[in-house]
Amino acid sequence: MSKSRVLFLCTGNSARSQMAEAFLHYYDGERFEAFSAGLEPQGVNPYTRQVMQEKGISLEGHYSKHIKEYMGKVHFDYVVTVCSKAEESCPAVFPKAGAILHWSFNDPAALAGSDEEKLVKFREIRDQIEQRIKDWLQSAGLLAPEG
Repeated sequence: MSKSRVLFLCTGNSARSQMAEAFLHYYDGERFEAFSAGLEPQGVNPYTRQVMQEKGISLEGHYSKHIKEYMGKVHFDYVVTVCSKAEESCPAVFPKAGAILHWSFNDPAALAGSDEEKLVKFREIRDQIEQRIKDWLQSAGLLAPEG
């Protein structure tokens, strides 16, 4: 059985799309092949690595990728934009994707403040992304509801 390919797309591929890619792989890597990319790759944010490690998910080997790495080379069954800027560009970039979904999350990297304030925001967005992945898998009947 071939895996469905899912691309998570955002602006910098530094936080939100990296988290979504890792969570989908964690929750259903047997049925899905998860990817992430950005319109303007910024490098994986150290806070992203830290908050995912807190969940027991390593981002070792993850790096920011430009969407050009995939355009015309990989067919995606789903392209999921996780920010408004990516949503605006997505249909033109991946017109033949099986389905284009938009899950908007605030950018935790845009928050100014102390390290602890930034970590709080990264954790909040991480938890929202994790829940959205779980809800999506449950709605497709691929993940048992939590009880």
